[in-house]
Amino acid sequence: MENNSITTWDEIISLFRKAPEQVHPGELAKVLDELPEDVLLQSFSELDREVQPVVFTYLDTQVQDEVIEGMSNEAAAYLLDHLESDDRMNFFHNLMPALRGRYLGLLNEKNRTVTQDLLGYPADSVARIINTDFATITADMTIEQAFDRLRRLHRDTEAINTIYIEDDAGRLVDDMPLRRLVLNAPHKKIADIMDHNYEALNIKDTKETAVNKFKEYDRITLPVVNDDNIMLGIITVDDILDVMEQKDTAEVQKFGGMEELDYPYFKTPFFSLIQKRAGWLIVLFLGEMFTATAMAHFEEEIASAVVLALFIPLVISSGGNSGSQAATLIIRAMALKEITIRHWWYVMRREVLSGLLLGVILGAIGFFRILLWQKMHWFNYGDHWLLLAFTIFCSLIGIVMWGTLSGSMIPIFLKKMKIDPATSSAPFVATMVDVTGLIIYFSIAAVILKGSLL
Repeated sequence: MENNSITTWDEIISLFRKAPEQVHPGELAKVLDELPEDVLLQSFSELDREVQPVVFTYLDTQVQDEVIEGMSNEAAAYLLDHLESDDRMNFFHNLMPALRGRYLGLLNEKNRTVTQDLLGYPADSVARIINTDFATITADMTIEQAFDRLRRLHRDTEAINTIYIEDDAGRLVDDMPLRRLVLNAPHKKIADIMDHNYEALNIKDTKETAVNKFKEYDRITLPVVNDDNIMLGIITVDDILDVMEQKDTAEVQKFGGMEELDYPYFKTPFFSLIQKRAGWLIVLFLGEMFTATAMAHFEEEIASAVVLALFIPLVISSGGNSGSQAATLIIRAMALKEITIRHWWYVMRREVLSGLLLGVILGAIGFFRILLWQKMHWFNYGDHWLLLAFTIFCSLIGIVMWGTLSGSMIPIFLKKMKIDPATSSAPFVATMVDVTGLIIYFSIAAVILKGSLL
């Protein structure tokens, strides 16, 4: 490690200890993320113990593993127990099952019980991102009494920005921004300033439901209740941003022609990584084998007009690219709720027309490419070059139209079958269009070039 990097680290540590409010924990985490493993733990231990849990949450998952594995049991227990409950859940969620038991044993009884209970819910439920540190008051309190309760029972966290009102049985009856308490007279009753207008998530709701509610109601926190409306915790907007990032990552992985990873890349076992990638590669490979079968079927046409083989990559890739474009547009529009299954007829008409116009554009370029090469004597396509150019023109129209139609309809069909539309990834659409595109290409060539080249 270079001296100037060490100096930078020392300066940040010094500044942090002198004036903590001037240095965001995320800045310290960035420095730690860049440190080599042999000095990482030593540098982390230089932080004040009270600061370590905050900085830990900003570290990359791989760096978190390195830090906690190098700590003593006592230090690791302190760190895990003092994480915010949602950050603690995120840490355990990303752990391999074999390691969960080891670190659960370090937690105090309260945190261990809560964490085990929440880990029992499905991985896509809001229970996995819930923060159990929240502030509650009752409607019969005055504002002054409410502030006294908050000062006695709660610490300065993001969870204190919204106050939740419960009845005597612990059921949620309202929520209230802290500013409303501040802006009203201390003698006023909480009941007098309540509006009884709140939204809540159920502990059984999925993360996707939570994301949609945050978007719909433009909230920074939402309470989580059980079936009896007993408040269990809250979800904060920063956790929702993490959920959206994870969802986008999963969709990108599926678009790349592989299964979604269950854990971050560094934590995914090598053979599990192979398994996630091999499945789709085998399917795509078997699909491409049909391409060879299709070419064998048109062996005579290729032998009679070898020049046709020159344009196979050109016309086939155009179909695959147009299909991938259409699939990307439709899948994203479905994810944003811009279109649903019932819009299939509108989408089909729109994409057929788009495919026609795009095919004409590409076909015209292909046509004039042959014309230019022939007239400039850069390549001799023979006496029937004009028919060949017209074949390429018509083939591109047909293949691009088929590509856009397939790419737009497959995601809708998969959604109808209750399958994630992201599985109709670009490689899948491209492979299918490769096979069918060859059939379209040689069928059009057989009609136009019959009696000339064929």
